[in-house]
Amino acid sequence: MIQALRFTADDRPVLGALALPPGDAPAGAVILVHEWYGLNDDMRRLAGRFAAEGFIALAVDLYDGRVATDAPEAMQLSSALKTPDAVRIIAAAAEALRALPRSNGRVAVTGFCLGGAMAIAAACGVPGLAAAVPFYGIPRAEYVDWSRCEAPILGHYGAKDPIIAAERPQALSHAARAAGRSFELHFYDAGHAFMREADDAVYDAPSASQAWERTVAFLRERVG
Repeated sequence: MIQALRFTADDRPVLGALALPPGDAPAGAVILVHEWYGLNDDMRRLAGRFAAEGFIALAVDLYDGRVATDAPEAMQLSSALKTPDAVRIIAAAAEALRALPRSNGRVAVTGFCLGGAMAIAAACGVPGLAAAVPFYGIPRAEYVDWSRCEAPILGHYGAKDPIIAAERPQALSHAARAAGRSFELHFYDAGHAFMREADDAVYDAPSASQAWERTVAFLRERVG
């Protein structure tokens, strides 16, 4: 069951979609950061999937309630978003999750496309995150500071992605490991947005299944 969770980031109200795992035992938490379309039903569905796997899942809204229905609108919304604002929202979401009665205190972040880029930026900008799992997203270089990155990273990218060439995540992973950070990188026989189940034009079931299994195992090890 998805429920609303309201919290504040720099005195600004933020709304998220919260999904709790079955039972009442303490659990690790995962912040989900949406694609450029916004916090839509696909992101809520993914929050429910994480909860079914035993995690507290919070899909955050970076667009203040706005949701795009086509690519031009999504481009407009994503272009207006500032990375530091997104990172502050993720930091506030982490604090809100740690305060929940069910929380075991460990919080990870994952994201898709735009959200994948923000997940990496958060790994480099939010102290105390237990893990980061970006899907096919890379932030601008000024928001990547490996000296500040505490969270191990698991990255998922499409080998056929026409938007993000394989060389880019490869270079990112190499730089992280050269700085002594953990960045496990996987490529899939798919294009961009291969996890977007509601879109037959991009969804790739075998790649999505394998990436999901790896993500769940990675998060269970790091947030419980």
